Amino acid sequence: MSTTSVQLPGWINYGVIPLINLMLALFFSGLVVWAIGENPFEALQLLVAGALGRGEGIGFTLFYTTSFIFTGLSVAVAIHAGLFNIGSEGQAYLGGLGAALVALSLDRYVPWYVTMPFAVIGAALFGAACAAIPAWLQAKRGSHIVITTIMFNFITSSLMNYVLVHLLIVPGKMAPETRTFLPGGQLPKLDWLIALFGGKLGAAPLNVSFLIALVMCFLVWVLIWRTKLGYEMRTLGISPSAAGYAGIPYAKIVMIAMLISGGLAGMMALNPVMGASGRLQIEFVGGAGFVGIAVSLMGRNHPAGIVLSALLFGILYQGGAELSFDMPSITRDMIVVIQGLVILFAGALEYMLRPAIVRLYQQVGGGK
Repeated sequence: MSTTSVQLPGWINYGVIPLINLMLALFFSGLVVWAIGENPFEALQLLVAGALGRGEGIGFTLFYTTSFIFTGLSVAVAIHAGLFNIGSEGQAYLGGLGAALVALSLDRYVPWYVTMPFAVIGAALFGAACAAIPAWLQAKRGSHIVITTIMFNFITSSLMNYVLVHLLIVPGKMAPETRTFLPGGQLPKLDWLIALFGGKLGAAPLNVSFLIALVMCFLVWVLIWRTKLGYEMRTLGISPSAAGYAGIPYAKIVMIAMLISGGLAGMMALNPVMGASGRLQIEFVGGAGFVGIAVSLMGRNHPAGIVLSALLFGILYQGGAELSFDMPSITRDMIVVIQGLVILFAGALEYMLRPAIVRLYQQVGGGK
């Protein structure tokens, strides 16, 4: 019997297989480090210590994790509806404009906790608006969502360059960025969270958007697995023909799924725009939208898995920066290679070992 038709327990699918793939990725990453003349065990120790060894490092790790949670959720929602949204980068970029306009409008008059809900809505609406046209083209004209969302990344980038350079730039300044938000437009740091574990946040920009990201994880879980809309999205994603026979409206579900996906990507902007820099800057997304694709795939498109995979990439980003400082021979490009190996084994080759694991599972009497 084909191993692809064998149902494995969840603890194997979502625990054992990803863990083995991660170990393989670390093994081959270690070979790369060894090949350039460095000790892979020392490199791993430095990477983990840089990301998790002190309060400030943990703060930076969770800061990166926050952005990856938002973009990972964005990709996952679309995937459940059978759509591959590669436009989270551009949607997050435009979401930054929505958040910034709210902050610039309200920061003089109200405290941050009044500005925050309006900023969340603004970021989500602008991110959803960026996803709306590709969604409509897919739903009504059959234009492939991958192509249109990729193109909208470039369109959004050009639009944001124009807005920052010609409309929102501070008069007399060369830097294409808005003015710094007043305290009423900035999200406070989570010093108390790190202090609970005896650490100090230091210069790390970990902020309230981390908590918002965790709330979004719960809401996405409720949406996908506890609502009629989520059932319709999953049905469409598994079998469009079956969804059609069941009377599930294709165009409506595509539009709703992509608008939610774009909204989640847009909310990612809260972290760097209102939390870290306190202003809207050029290219603030920094590739987080593309990392979200890997985060979603590694997390099996489930919010809990996305949190864990986002944390892994947060560790790689922060620990990698510390590692390249402590081991100059391991450059930033080498860190990207290591991240690529993690994506390769934990994402693209996630089922490479599945046939062998299925046979082993059957031999020990767990399957038929």
